[in-house]
Order: sequence, then structure tokens, then C-alpha cells
Amino acid sequence: MFDYHIHTSISFDSEESPEAVIKEAEKLGLSEICFTDHHDLNGKPDGVHYLFTLEDYSKAYDHLVSDKVKIRRGIEMGLTLWNKEVAEEFIKGREFDFVLGSVHYADGYDPYFPEFWDGIDFRQGVDKYLKDTIECVKLHDDFDVLGHLTYVFKSTHNPTHSTLPYSEVRDMADEIMKILVAKGKGMEINTSGVDKAGDFLPSIDYLKRFRELGGEIVTIGSDAHDVSRLGQYSKEAMAMAKEVFGHVCTFEKRKPIFHKL
Repeated sequence: MFDYHIHTSISFDSEESPEAVIKEAEKLGLSEICFTDHHDLNGKPDGVHYLFTLEDYSKAYDHLVSDKVKIRRGIEMGLTLWNKEVAEEFIKGREFDFVLGSVHYADGYDPYFPEFWDGIDFRQGVDKYLKDTIECVKLHDDFDVLGHLTYVFKSTHNPTHSTLPYSEVRDMADEIMKILVAKGKGMEINTSGVDKAGDFLPSIDYLKRFRELGGEIVTIGSDAHDVSRLGQYSKEAMAMAKEVFGHVCTFEKRKPIFHKL
């Protein structure tokens, strides 16, 4: 099993140690993991940014070894409508194995927090988030896989605490996925939505459509911010990947490796 979306204390919103993650990954029998700490620039240039330094990143990860788990070094780069050049410059600063590109803001606000939802209903929030996601994947090129396409469903402030099927957002979802396919990018099966929204992010109907459109690259990530969620629902996600794609991907030096299932 693989977990390609993991946060530790290098991320602003985690206190977990990298060493504890390795120990737990070995215990769980994971075969490969990738650290993907947040480097999040706010949706507004003058907003609060959640960043780490390459020096701190190297100090945390470069010494880690395991004879049981393959360890990859990645990043979760927040994609916004203004940070293309800034993001690319930072990524050039070291050789990452994997860049997970994630959209965490729409109109300058994060759907995970209540301010995003002020004065709008669930469907308006979904549309606002997906419209900004379209523009972000159009703009950015220096990422490998789009993280949690349906992140907006995960928020505890989502008024419905549920998801929407692909059929309800067909046009916008198709536009995002067609851009990903044209750019040779992948999609993530993010398992964190199972507990928080009742399904994977995105759910299997989105994945089937991505495959129909020519999408081939797919990764699995728990979005764990502590070891209790490491590898969570990975078996179920692997079964989905097998059904839809027949494989799952890992990365080395930004190149996808296809593992037949």
C-alpha cells in the first residue's frame, strides 16, 4: 500500500514528527510513503501565508531511512491565481520526488473555514471553488497530481456535510479533468473525505470520468496530519484504483511509476 499525502510538523497544521510517521508506516505495512507538507500561499497576495523553509525541510527529512518503507520527499503546493512564478521558483530550490498541486482558496478564502461560506449556500460554495480550480489548473504547470479535487466537500462548515456526485457538477469537473489530461497531470484519491464528508475526494464517479477522458496517473493519499490517520482507507482506495485504472502511481524525481493492481 502507498500513502502519498502526509503532513508532519514541517506543515503549519501538524505537530507530528517524521520519525513517528516512519515507525507507524512500518507497523502498518505500507510499502512507500511521500511527505507532502503544505507550502500554502494565501489566495490573496497580502494574506497570511503558511510556508516552510527548504533548510527546515531538509533537516527534517534528508536523514530518514527505513529498510521496510520506501521514503519519498514531496510537497503540497497550494495553487492560487497569483503565485505561479513564486511557486515555480520555490520548487526549483530542491529536487522533490513529487509535487501535489492543491487548491485551498477561492476568492481568497479557504472553504475549510467559516468565512468562505458567509452569505452563500452549499451549491454556491461548490461552484465558487470549482471555478477557481479551473483557473488554477489552467495557470499552473509545475505540479504532478491535483490533490483532492472535491476538497470543498470536506469542510466542517459545509452546510450539508455531504458531497455532490459528478453528474451535479459535470461541466466544471470535465473542464478541470480535460486540462489535467492535456497537461499530462494526474488525480489523487484522497481518503480524508470518508470520515468528514462520507466519501473519497473525489468519489469513484469522478475517477471513472477522468479515465474516460484519458487520465492515467492516479495516486492515493490519506492527508494525514498525525499517525492515527496514516494509510487510512488505503485498501479501499486501492480497490477503487484497480477497478477504474488497473494501476496506482508513485513518483521518483517527478516521474510517475505505474504499479499494476
